[in-house]
Amino acid sequence: MALIENWKLVVLQRYAKFDGRAGRGEFWWFALANILALIILAILIAISNIFWILYIGYVIAILIPSIAVAIRRLHDSDKSGWWLLIGLIPFGGLVLLVFYILEGTAGPNQYGDAAEPAA
Repeated sequence: MALIENWKLVVLQRYAKFDGRAGRGEFWWFALANILALIILAILIAISNIFWILYIGYVIAILIPSIAVAIRRLHDSDKSGWWLLIGLIPFGGLVLLVFYILEGTAGPNQYGDAAEPAA
């Protein structure tokens, strides 16, 4: 299943790998898996507040892999990882969203060889 395989790839194999490139598939499958996990945790919190502990633990656990895959995704379109900071200004998140959606550069660029296709 592509969803689980890409989540494991980003979280377990490339946990804090900030160099290289991540294709659209790797990035978006990881994002979808996290959205689904957070929705499930939100439902559990609605049932019992004790699940806040699990929610906060999960958010802390995926913080570094999320930043790493976002930087690698920017690298795929030949942009510096510092562009991630544009998300801190109003409407900067929309600029990042466009960068995440755009296709990466074909062939090698300054950040490495082309990203591998998602599983």
